[in-house]
Amino acid sequence: MSDGTRINIFPSRMAQTLMKVRLKSAQKGHSLLKKKADALQHKFRRILKEIVDVRTQVMTTALPDALFALAQANFAAGAEFGALVRENIGTARMKVKSDTDNIAGVRLPTFEPMVGSADANELTGLGKGGGAIQDCKRQWEQTVKVLIHLGSLQTSFRTLDEVIKSTKRRVNAIEHVIIPKIERTLEYIKTELDENEREEFFRLKKIQAKKKKMRDEKAAIAEAKGLKLKLEASGEADGSGKESHLVDSKDPDVLF
Repeated sequence: MSDGTRINIFPSRMAQTLMKVRLKSAQKGHSLLKKKADALQHKFRRILKEIVDVRTQVMTTALPDALFALAQANFAAGAEFGALVRENIGTARMKVKSDTDNIAGVRLPTFEPMVGSADANELTGLGKGGGAIQDCKRQWEQTVKVLIHLGSLQTSFRTLDEVIKSTKRRVNAIEHVIIPKIERTLEYIKTELDENEREEFFRLKKIQAKKKKMRDEKAAIAEAKGLKLKLEASGEADGSGKESHLVDSKDPDVLF
């Protein structure tokens, strides 16, 4: 019975071959998963660095510039232009396109901004503050694009984090559980096969020894029978010391 440290399998040459194939497959799978984990880790570190840079850009440049441009537009055109912009909006001019990026077999979601050509607020600020409003629109458009890019990076970052954890668990399971279990099974099969070979060798030796003993006994019996016949032929079988009459007697001559 298996105690859980090895696979419960009947020890045979076929089982040994099967375990060797499984061990080779496990080692190859471990190598491929290790390479996949390394590639994901490289992409993970690159995305993390990019997230830090983009966040720094948002907090230090994009968002302050956009807020300052909004303040300038409010000062130049008056605070009521915001209500006018909201009234003219029918559909969103900027949309987000979703796509996927394949990294070592892992699909990472990516988001890209799509800016339409039609602008419902193109004539807003024609009376006053038109330049400030257009500048404010451009600044916020750039800020939204940066925020979309940041959202794409953060989504990919979280997805990669989960996949890397899962891949590491699989690598550790193969390295510390599956491969040692197969190796212990192979060692068990080898031990059992060696024991069977020793038993078979001992059995053959016993059979040969028994056959040799039987041959020796037969030879001894045959030799004893031959000696007895020889003694009887020489007259020594009855203990008289005389030659046998069969040897001494002569047949009468036959005349033709």
